[in-house]
This record gives sequence, structure tokens and C-alpha cells, in this order.
Amino acid sequence: MITLTESAINRVRDMMTKRASGVGLRIGVVKSGCSGYSYALDYADDVAADDVVVEQGDVKVVINEEAMPILDGMELDFVREGLNQSFKFRNPNVVSECGCGESFSVTK
Repeated sequence: MITLTESAINRVRDMMTKRASGVGLRIGVVKSGCSGYSYALDYADDVAADDVVVEQGDVKVVINEEAMPILDGMELDFVREGLNQSFKFRNPNVVSECGCGESFSVTK
């Protein structure tokens, strides 16, 4: 299962409040980069039959069930470092990342 830190819950809540529509945050993976996969974040406007919905606090995260083996056990955090802010993915399934940190590989 995927978990969110309190900081990530607050950020998703703020994003959804500002947007004023949708179900929650959609997290996925796409094949790309030099290492194999990269994370994809978007708004979830609906929930498909092959989606898994994770509810934590008062926010929902929607994940296509095909991505679950890659994302299972991941913790999503939201961090602020100086002027920069971003979601951070702590994924125990990642075995290597490319030098720029944009893509990763997993064992299958």
C-alpha cells in the first residue's frame, strides 16, 4: 500500500481545494528516462474500474492497478528546501536511479 506523510496530505488537500474539482491525486509510472520508469502525477477526475484508491486523512490518491507492484510500499512526502518545494517518493522497490534523479529501475 502507499502512504502519505502529513506534509503530503496537507499539500494534496491544498491542491484539491484550489482546483475545486476532482477526486484526488493520481500517481502513476511511465516508461521513460535512462533507468526505465519515472513517476507521473496528475489530478484524478474520476476513478476507473482498474484503479486502486488510497484514502489517508481526508485526501484520496488514485493509482492504476498495473502500477501497484512498482509503487507498493512507497511513501509520498512533500518537502520544502529553501525556495524549492516538491513531492518526494520513498519507494522500497527502486534498485537504482539515474544520475539526474528523474528515472528509476525496479526488480521484477
